[in-house]
Formats: sequence, structure tokens, C-alpha cells
Amino acid sequence: MNRLLFVAATALVPAALGAQTQATAPAPVTIVPAPESRLPLKHVAQPTSPQISAKDLMTRLYIFADDSMEGREAGKVGNVKGTDYIAAEVKRMGLQPAGENGTYFQTLPFMERSFDSTSTLTVDGTPLKAGVDWAGAGAVSLSQTLGVVYGGIAGDTSAKLTSDQVNGKLVVFNAPGSTGGRRGIRIGGPVPPGAAAVAYVAPGNFMTFLRRPATYVDDPSRRAASAATPTPTIIVTPEAMGRLFARPVDSLQPGGAGKSVTLDLKMKVGPTPFPARNVVAILPGTDPKLKAQFVAIGGHNDHIGMNNRPVDHDSMRILLHLVRPGGAEDGNKQATAEQQAEINRQLAAWRSAHPNSMRADSISNGADDDGTGSVSVLEIAEKLVSLKGKNAPKRSILFVWHVGEEKGLLGSAYFTDHPTVPRDSIVAQLNIDMVGRGDAWDVTGSAKEGGALHGNPNYLQLVGSRRLSKELGDLVEQVNKEGKHNIAFDYSIDANGHPQRIYCRSDHYEYARYNIPITFFTTGGHSDYHQVTDEPQYIDYDHMARVDNLIEDIAMRVANLDHRIVVDQPKGDPTAACVQ
Repeated sequence: MNRLLFVAATALVPAALGAQTQATAPAPVTIVPAPESRLPLKHVAQPTSPQISAKDLMTRLYIFADDSMEGREAGKVGNVKGTDYIAAEVKRMGLQPAGENGTYFQTLPFMERSFDSTSTLTVDGTPLKAGVDWAGAGAVSLSQTLGVVYGGIAGDTSAKLTSDQVNGKLVVFNAPGSTGGRRGIRIGGPVPPGAAAVAYVAPGNFMTFLRRPATYVDDPSRRAASAATPTPTIIVTPEAMGRLFARPVDSLQPGGAGKSVTLDLKMKVGPTPFPARNVVAILPGTDPKLKAQFVAIGGHNDHIGMNNRPVDHDSMRILLHLVRPGGAEDGNKQATAEQQAEINRQLAAWRSAHPNSMRADSISNGADDDGTGSVSVLEIAEKLVSLKGKNAPKRSILFVWHVGEEKGLLGSAYFTDHPTVPRDSIVAQLNIDMVGRGDAWDVTGSAKEGGALHGNPNYLQLVGSRRLSKELGDLVEQVNKEGKHNIAFDYSIDANGHPQRIYCRSDHYEYARYNIPITFFTTGGHSDYHQVTDEPQYIDYDHMARVDNLIEDIAMRVANLDHRIVVDQPKGDPTAACVQ
């Protein structure tokens, strides 16, 4: 699941946890003790069968989320290995390729941009240090001497500047949240017409992320849809911002003039070293009239890759469960003295029971996010392929493993903008993202009004099932009841205005923006979310198999309806920003 749709920075946690204390306690969250995993670190693959089973899911996930996949980051070799595995499996099953040029792949025009550290920014003849005081963002270079003007808070329309104030200037904005720590930094917003360049203020630790190459999809159709020409953009630290103005920063008002600067911004742009690919396959329907329509089932094939600061896996997992039960949702929250004592106690007990188990870990395997969704789609596909004659689906089934979800729903956006089947032939999309947990010891999210959500043995969150089609939402409930799946649905995170905005953060949304009815299935968050500890041995495979059997049953019901799912709720604008 995509963590945030705006740029965010979170510091990595070192292996030595003894010093990680702070005086301020985190917000109280009910922590249910986690059981010890009885599953192995490694698993010998077994042949899979047509039936959806915990055994098959375990075989598939231990392959797909293995260290050899290097975290499956889009544009990296590990993601190529992961998509190769998926394509080989669907070919073995006999699904029809539905990518480009008779293949199972739809390759995105995936580009990489990076800040050239030889760039310079000089204020009154004194250089600021590139990569420390400032860095470039975006893809546009610029070499020019500029006046500086303060623009206020980015996105604050009450402080709109005139064209005379900004013309040919470097306009400096405070980013919302830029004084509030590492999380929630929003970079971007409307650029004043006439501005030569813009600068956003962010904490110094943000520079770590700007030194890494950024990726984007170079889609001409999206460029054409955007009326705005990209503006050269830099990020500066609060300290560097102070050097851009003669007056104290806290006394500045929008329109306040700063000093003159000489900017030589160099951004390097080129294709990523490895392709970023959606995997697309079709199971043809059996009904001559309905087979031209598709029930889409999808998950995302990518995760967040590797970091260059290994941590001790076991101590990290204990810290996360006790201190950051939401995983990455809890940012870099540190342990209190009381929590640290409990971490030390649990770690000592673990080491005593498991001597020689210490291992350094730098790979975010993405077992639950979204290894579980990817292998669930494979498992459902193998089940549907096995159905013959009158038991086979009447409509065709479209399977899509989207790439780049973690980088901003890139693969699903590209597929729905450039579908390999007619877009209006897709009658519904069932999205599977993180369906491997949902236990009582997992904090699966929060209620809109606050307070932690926890799972249970029958737990499943549903998102968006009635946002476009009440009929689809009712059908999901009906299938669960009539099929005796006995799944307990939690709709809490689908509430309008929910601050976690889960409806906007996974691939289903890119279908929904084109008014295709969707349902997003997830067992929710947990302490291993977007961490190196999200590994196959912590997955509940029996629970996962129950969820997958439900989704397969729903897909069959939609595929065999005598009419297409009705869009009976207000339709939206595909180009509008997502609102939950």
C-alpha cells in the first residue's frame, strides 16, 4: 500500500536500540502481545494445485518476498525478477498475454531524475553546500542570477502574490508541516505565474532523500493534460532560508524581498536502469456475448526496496510492535524509558530462547505489502483457470499486477490511462493489497474519530465497495453470507474524511476515477508495514486463503451476472484529485 501521496521523509533506525529514548510518551495505543512466529525463515517450494490453499500461498510468497527479490522496487533488478516470476506463472497456467506486443508486460516510460551535486547556489558571494543546505527537485535545470521573494505558506491562496512581485524571481515557500518534524512535509502547489524558480523549506534530514534518484512516468498524454510548464525547484533547509533574507525569517510577510542569488541547478534525467512493468493476463469468458466484458482483479508487484543502514531484525521487530504499532504510519517515534526497558526484556528473552539468531537486515521484503496481494491474484487465477464448462466464468477475467504503486499508483494510473483492453469493457475491479495479517495483536488502522483498530480471526477491511455502486457493495455482503465465508467486514477506514485516506492510497482508485466500480480488500496495517520486518514467516496463511476464496467467489458472481454492475452513485471527474 502506498504510504503517502505527498513526499515524506522518515529516518532509518540503527541496530543499536539502547539509546532510543525520549521524554515524551507517544499517544496511547492498546498493544496486544504478539505471538512468536512458528514459521521458518526459509521454505522449500512445493507444487501448487488448483484449489486456493494456505500451502500454495505459502509456497508462492516465500518465493516472491525472498531476499533475492531485493525488495522489488520499481525500476530496479529485484522488481524485474518479481515480474518475471509472475509472468512465468501465468504462462504456465495458460492465461492469454494482454500486455504489449503479444507479451504479458506493459512497460511504463519510467524515468529517473537526480540532483547533480556539482550544482551551486550562492548568496551574496557565499556558496550554500549542495546536498546539505539545499538540493534540487523536479526535472528542470536552471543557471541564472535571481532576486528572492517570500511566498508564504505553499498553497495558502490568501497570500497570493502579483506577477510584478514574482516575475523572474526565486519564490520561497514554507511547506505545510515543514516545522513539524520528518513526516507530513508537502512539497508542491501552484507556482505563481512568472516565477523563474521556486524553493520550499524542509528540515535538513530531508536532504537524505533528495540525494537519492527520484522516479516518474514520462507520459506524454499526462504532460499534454497539464497546462503548467515545469518550474525549476529546489529545497532549502530552514537555516539556508535564513541566509536568503536580510530580515529574520519569523518576521517575513508574503511579498517580502530577499537577497540576490546565483543559481546553477543541474538535474540529470534518463531512463531507469531496469524496466518498470505491469503484468497483464486474461482468462477468456465462455459466454459469446459477455466475454468482451472484463472483471479485473489486481494487486501491486512492487515494494520499497533496500536501505543502506542495516538494522538488527529481532530488536527492530520488538521495537516496532511496542513503540510503532502502525509501522511507517508512526514515523520515527522513539521509545520512552519504560518502553525501552520492555524492549530490552523481550529481546533478552528472545536471544535466550533463540541463540545465534541475530541477523542484520536491510531488505524491505514486502511480504504483506503487497506480496500477499500479488500471490493472491496468482492463486485466484489458478483456481479460475481450473473451472471448465458451465462452471467457468461467463465474462472474461482481467488480471493486472501493477508496478509503482509505492511511488504514487504509477502502474495503475498508466494502465487505466492506456488500457490494453477497452476501458469501458471493465465492469468492476477487485483490488487486493495487504491481506496477510489482521490479527488481534495487529493495529490495523485507526477509527476516523481516533482510537486503534484491531483484527480478529475473521477480519477483513473493505474500502470503496459502495462509493460508485451500491449494487457491488451489496453483492459482496451477499456472497460472504451465502457462500458461508463468515468474514467480518470492517468499514471503518472507508469513512468519508478519514485522515488516513486509504481510499486514495491503493490501485483501485485509478479505476474508480474512471467510474469503474471497485472494492478494495485488505486486512489492514500492522507494525511491520513498510519495514524490513515485513517477511513471509509473519503471515497468517490460513486467514489469507479464506479471504482469497471470498474474493474468487465475488469475482465469479460478478462475471456471471446477467447484467453489468450498475454505477448508481454520482460519477466523478477522472482528472480531479482524490477525495475520501
